[in-house]
Amino acid sequence: MAELDAHKHAALPLVGDAKVTLAELAQRVGDYHVSADYAAKVERWRAEWDRESERIFNLQNQPLISQGEVIGLVHAHARPEDVVVCAAGSLPGDLHKLWRTRQPSTYHVEYGYSCMGYEIAAGLGVKLAAPEREVFVMVGDGSYLMMAQEIITAVQEGLKLIIVLLDNHGFASIGGLSASLGSVGFGTRYRFRGLDGQLSGEVLPVDLAANAASMGAHVIRANTRAEIEAALKEARSQSRATVIAIETNREARVGSYESSWDVPVAEVSTLPEVRNARAAWEEQRQKERHFFQPRG
Repeated sequence: MAELDAHKHAALPLVGDAKVTLAELAQRVGDYHVSADYAAKVERWRAEWDRESERIFNLQNQPLISQGEVIGLVHAHARPEDVVVCAAGSLPGDLHKLWRTRQPSTYHVEYGYSCMGYEIAAGLGVKLAAPEREVFVMVGDGSYLMMAQEIITAVQEGLKLIIVLLDNHGFASIGGLSASLGSVGFGTRYRFRGLDGQLSGEVLPVDLAANAASMGAHVIRANTRAEIEAALKEARSQSRATVIAIETNREARVGSYESSWDVPVAEVSTLPEVRNARAAWEEQRQKERHFFQPRG
C-alpha cells in the first residue's frame, strides 16, 4: 500500500511495518481500560443487538425468504471452528451486523474494495490453509457471475466448499444505493427490455444453479427455511464442492440503522429525487464524527 492510503478514512494515519507498528501500539496502550460506565453501556448495546439479530433471523418472510434469515440459518448450522467467507454486495454489511464469531480465524470478509468475484477463490485459499474446517462461501448472484468458474478448480482439486448462493435477480446492493441517490436503481435487475425502452420486462431466465452443476458441483435448490436447513445438513455430508441455490427477496433488507454511506450526490439535477437525495446527504454529512483531530 502507498503512504496516501493511511489518510483515507479520517483516522490517525500510521505508516510502517504492520507487525512492528502493532507491537509499538500495544506498548503505548499499556494497561488502559475504558471506564466502567462505558463498559456497561457497551454491554447493554450488545444485549439489545442480540435481540435485534434474533428478530431478523426469524422474520418468516413470505413468499421468499430474506437474506438476514439465510444468514441466521447458516450461522445456526455452522460449528464454532467453521469459516464464513464473503466479499461484495449487501452480504458483507449484513454479515458484519449479524454474524457472531466464536473462534479466531473463522470470519474472512473482504471489506476494503468490495471485490466482486473474490468469494469462491478466497474460499479455496481458506480451505487449503485449513482443510479440516468447513468453509461456507456466502455470495450474491451478481458477485457469483464475476468469477464462478473457480468452482471448476474446487472440483478439480477435490476441495470441499459449501457455497451459499443468494439469488435476488440482480444487483440489490448497488440498486439500493443508486435509488438512495435519486438514480432509481437503473440497470440493477435482470430483466428484458420492455416496450417502453426500459429494463421493465420479465425477469431474465438465468439459472445459476444449472450453471454451478455444469461445472461439476453438487447443487441443491432450497427456498424455504426447512429446505435450507436440510440442504445445509446434506452439504456437510458431501465430499465435493456443493452449491446451495436460494432465491431471496431483494426488498426484505437488513436496515442501516444509524449508519449512512457517504456517497456524494450530484449537486445539480432537474430530477426531484436527486435533489432530495442531495439534501439528505448534506444533512448526514453534518453528523459525521472525526475520531482523531489534528493537534494545533
